[in-house]
Amino acid sequence: MKVAGVFAAFAATAIASTPTEQLEPRQTTTGSLPIVSVKGNAFFAGQNRFYVRGVAYQPGGAADAADPLIDIPALTRDIENFKKLGINTIRVYTVDNSVSHDAGMKLLADAGIYLALDANTPDFSLNRQNNQTLFQSYNENYLQSIFATIDNFAGYSNLLLMINGNEVINERNNTIAAPYVKALNRDMKNYIANRGYRKIPIGYAAADVAENVNQQLAYFDCGPDTVRGDFFALNDYSWCDPSSFTKSGWDAKVKRYSGYGVPIFMAEFGCITNRRDWGEIAALYSANMTSVYSGGLAYEYTAEPNGYGLSFLEKQSSPTNTDFTPQVNNNNGVISPNADFERLQRAYAATPNPTGDGNYFSTTTASTCPPVSSDWAVPNSLLPSMPRLAQRYMTNGAGKGPGLGDKVTTSQYGGQSYSEGLVAMEAQQPTGTNAGGTATGTGSASTGTKTSGAVPLEPLGSGANFALGVVGVVFGFGMF
Repeated sequence: MKVAGVFAAFAATAIASTPTEQLEPRQTTTGSLPIVSVKGNAFFAGQNRFYVRGVAYQPGGAADAADPLIDIPALTRDIENFKKLGINTIRVYTVDNSVSHDAGMKLLADAGIYLALDANTPDFSLNRQNNQTLFQSYNENYLQSIFATIDNFAGYSNLLLMINGNEVINERNNTIAAPYVKALNRDMKNYIANRGYRKIPIGYAAADVAENVNQQLAYFDCGPDTVRGDFFALNDYSWCDPSSFTKSGWDAKVKRYSGYGVPIFMAEFGCITNRRDWGEIAALYSANMTSVYSGGLAYEYTAEPNGYGLSFLEKQSSPTNTDFTPQVNNNNGVISPNADFERLQRAYAATPNPTGDGNYFSTTTASTCPPVSSDWAVPNSLLPSMPRLAQRYMTNGAGKGPGLGDKVTTSQYGGQSYSEGLVAMEAQQPTGTNAGGTATGTGSASTGTKTSGAVPLEPLGSGANFALGVVGVVFGFGMF
């Protein structure tokens, strides 16, 4: 992650809880594409191995956090370029969960494109500044937004997966956030089961932090299925052209991650240290990697001030990199692919998916939770209990999402309900009348220290092991 939003302070007053409406579970999906599911450590569309081949798509970046799936003229324009690239997936970091996405998702489905969706938005996300801000930002209003996003997209067959956090842990000393992210994994999977939806893959997108990425892989894959991720995504910029399978270190990663319990893919890749010739494409979809990796997403579609980008959009100042010089005089929303785009197009075209199943592992087991170390300060397998007022969503549904815009009150300012203590990963979770899948039980029994009011859970945040060295609000954006 190149940039994360920063909150200097948060308000002491709580926001009013969001009303809910009774929703019927949607057990069918709309769209022409087959549903992609997880089998062993791979994705499958029916009986065929599915490899993620795509790009990150968030025109405007963090400076203009708008929903690109409801701008139908722009999306229609960009889909034509997606077809030229020959991709099957886009990753979107922010959406408006208060409006319908029928039109945009149908356009994508008709083009054979799936959606990898980040569930957070800049206003509804965990704040990793310190233990207090993490505790206060994990409230019923935050979860209402997350659940409303699930409601909004669960019915589309081309919803590939949902990402519950992006680079939340991006340094060796801010692993304090890990239990909250894993708790969110539990909450999202439980909500999906309670609302009667199909099994939507839920997982985490990690920064490739050398000191603790192995611990992250193990932590988000340990415990029962109700809290484990359904995939693990890496934002990996270690291949900088000119490079190779061995020079980049990808050979060592394949060996290290062999036998991992769920699919791994690259949620972002494409180093810009040198000219991007996209040599990693041939490696990523080769037999050298497909027993462990399931493809990835090139970063990113539109040129942003950070120097990344495959195309130049109107009203953007051209970066110094000559690859971003527009081919035409853009006006009225015209977009022009640059040389970076053309090289990626050639790389994808020259690299078909392997035949067969790619030597995936059909049977896998959960990882062992990592021990405490100087690079991993998570001392136990306990997770924050879900805020009590969020439990009603399991029965009543989340209702209409808060959406985007200046009038939205961010959930990071707090709510009326917070986690009341710690629960074991195996603890039963609350269910509603539509419960299905693996969710069981009728309550949220807590184990460990109880708290009241907006104060941190001591077992998750006390002591020097949980000192934070990063200030930032954690949400979907990658490297804007």
